[in-house]
Amino acid sequence: MGPECPLFCYGSMNNREEIIKKVWELAEPVIISLGLELVDIEFQRERQGWVLRLYIDKPGGVTLGDCVRVSEILGDLLDAKDFIHHSYNLEVSSPGLDRPLRKREDFKKFAGDKVKIQLKEPLEGRRNFTGLLRGIEGEEILLEVDGRVWRLPRNKIKKAHIKFEFDV
Repeated sequence: MGPECPLFCYGSMNNREEIIKKVWELAEPVIISLGLELVDIEFQRERQGWVLRLYIDKPGGVTLGDCVRVSEILGDLLDAKDFIHHSYNLEVSSPGLDRPLRKREDFKKFAGDKVKIQLKEPLEGRRNFTGLLRGIEGEEILLEVDGRVWRLPRNKIKKAHIKFEFDV
């Protein structure tokens, strides 16, 4: 870490976003070659320090072996590329039941599922929507909430994920 970038700059959103982008570009081809899908990446400071967390998936779900294999391969690649200039822990895991939706294909693949979407800015006075995902048309996510179909601009989405509910 040089004098041009003191430790606090790693907390800035721009630098975190740039690191996530570089990790995505490095990791996705490797993960695809292993028959897996890269679902999401987080890079954040937590109680134990910085954590680089990758979420992977495949039809039928990922195994511990899948996570270990990706972690070993990416750990070596990230060490070789050396673009994260401070210590961090690498974690690779399943996206879980509340899988995030990021890519265009996700909004097609999970049409018919209940999802929660948070927008960056309000649309008709609201930012949070929970309802039935109807799919995607152009760059708009179609979400049915209480009988109304909302057209949510994909570029305005802050977070979107499956809203899993247990049958009781």
